[in-house]
Amino acid sequence: MKIIACIKQVPDAKDVRLDPKTNTLAREGVQSIINPYDRHALEAAVRLKDELGATVTVLTMGPPQAEEILREAVSCGADEAVLVSDRAFAGADTLATTYTLSKAIEKIGGADLILCGKQAIDGDTAQVGPGLAVRMDFPYVTCVRKVCEANDSTLVVERLMDDGYDEVEVTLPALLTVVKEINEPRLPSLKGKMKAKKIAITTLTADDIAADLNQLGLKGSPTWVSRVFAPQLKGDRTMLEGTVDEQVSQLAEKLIELS
Repeated sequence: MKIIACIKQVPDAKDVRLDPKTNTLAREGVQSIINPYDRHALEAAVRLKDELGATVTVLTMGPPQAEEILREAVSCGADEAVLVSDRAFAGADTLATTYTLSKAIEKIGGADLILCGKQAIDGDTAQVGPGLAVRMDFPYVTCVRKVCEANDSTLVVERLMDDGYDEVEVTLPALLTVVKEINEPRLPSLKGKMKAKKIAITTLTADDIAADLNQLGLKGSPTWVSRVFAPQLKGDRTMLEGTVDEQVSQLAEKLIELS
């Protein structure tokens, strides 16, 4: 079985800030990390590898420095790493991103199972996983919290719902997006770190994947971000002082005034 884990390099959420002049995310000096949901997808892939004797290829689309997260993924158990990188991919929305990833997956020989995080913490669209499945013509299950049964032809999984979970059987090849409840991602091992330092990462350009340039980057994106801004704080704040009983009395008086 061939498993592909799709991961994304994102800014560390605790360091994210806006540039007041450009109203865009300030990335300079901000640490980049593996998207947290994608860590769970990678861990799920490695566990299935151990159970079924599969191979795990980790795949990302991004600038050359995204090679860092690929090596980290290899240190956590992935067998191979592929970086899809080209200036032509810049500015891609989810439609253009899924096109690029699907062409890259076709280039490396396809997959029996594709695993993605539920969503990326920088875009929060949760569209790439399902969109990629449609591009690949794969059945897919989103928000998977548990893999109950697995073999070379089918998977039985639990899909997280608002009021519980569904148990779903899906035939391979397929795509799953996972939530954090599915597992606890492992830390890199010493052996894994040594392997990650030496591994040759495959880099694919737009030419390599025989992509239609009109479907890449900004050209292939019907949506784009025109402005990013921090909302202004509105409303009055009143600080209550004194003992707990005094603050309760003050709060009651305020609520009566507002009612």
